[in-house]
Amino acid sequence: MEYRLLGRSGLKVSTITMGTMTFGGVGWAKTVGDLGVKEAKKLVDMCVDAGVNLLDTADVYSQGASEEILGEIIGGPRKNGVLIATKARFPMGPGVNDVGSSRQHLIQACEASLKRMKTDVIDLYQLHEWDGQTPLEETMEALDTLVRQGKVRYIGCSNFSGWHIMKALGVSERDKRERFVSQQIHYTLEARDAENELVPVSIDQGLGILVWSPIAGGLLSGKHRRNQATPEGTRQFAGWTEPPIRDENRLWNIVETLVEIADGRGVSAAQVALAWLIGRKGVTSVIIGGRTKAQFKDNLASAELRLTDEERKRLDDVSLQPLMYPYWHQRNTANDRLSEADLALIGPHLAK
Repeated sequence: MEYRLLGRSGLKVSTITMGTMTFGGVGWAKTVGDLGVKEAKKLVDMCVDAGVNLLDTADVYSQGASEEILGEIIGGPRKNGVLIATKARFPMGPGVNDVGSSRQHLIQACEASLKRMKTDVIDLYQLHEWDGQTPLEETMEALDTLVRQGKVRYIGCSNFSGWHIMKALGVSERDKRERFVSQQIHYTLEARDAENELVPVSIDQGLGILVWSPIAGGLLSGKHRRNQATPEGTRQFAGWTEPPIRDENRLWNIVETLVEIADGRGVSAAQVALAWLIGRKGVTSVIIGGRTKAQFKDNLASAELRLTDEERKRLDDVSLQPLMYPYWHQRNTANDRLSEADLALIGPHLAK
């Protein structure tokens, strides 16, 4: 297992993170999984034994049950240097203030997460989604307070846009508050939208990237194929709708390329998709989830898979998305003055 620095921090995390959305099975999360403590512990032990040192959850996963199960497994003195990441922002009660990124909700949510996970500190506390109604000055001050109280060690965001992130970082710098060290985003071979702004801003501003649903909810696992019925037992069969598929033909072209490369290497398509992401500029760690040991065993093996330049090019070419404005204009008129962050997006298009 490889370990990488998380953004500008001195914290090192494994290139594979364990996701825990399958723990609990309450409400909408039941579609994803409903593992109890006994089953979940086997999977946590398996990941930790493989070198995974970051476990990611959120208060909204099964309305707190995921955090509670995680607390039963690793609560109290932690072994093997295991780190906990969780998130807050979504509704956790019926009250008008039981949601959002206000000081009121964040501090209340953090204290509730600490209690559920039976721990004194959260290693990475992340804003789960943008809140356009709370001033960022209030949000960043609340996160700063939690760090200074020793309840949180590092802070990050998830599902923000590029301008959201830059505004938050600007507030942190101006007010001398703690700044984000990472962002958690959706980024796959099928969905490369993050390359427009989120990957470049991470490279430019020194943010680590944690990738959620790195095989697109199982769509890139090789189980789903062109002109075939959705396999039983998958998220899609159960009605899961993320991520949205805007070009089905493109999806199947990507899947077929993945399967061809995987068959040639004697590995799974999921491993190839994960290895492609782990090798992308700016990516720190990919978050894997599942319900069985077989799923985790397969995904964990991607940490050791090294794709050749030719394999990467095939995957890059079949999944490359057209440049949006102003990026196509920058490619045409400003390609003599591009930064490393600019090239993360525009570079592959310069020869076209």
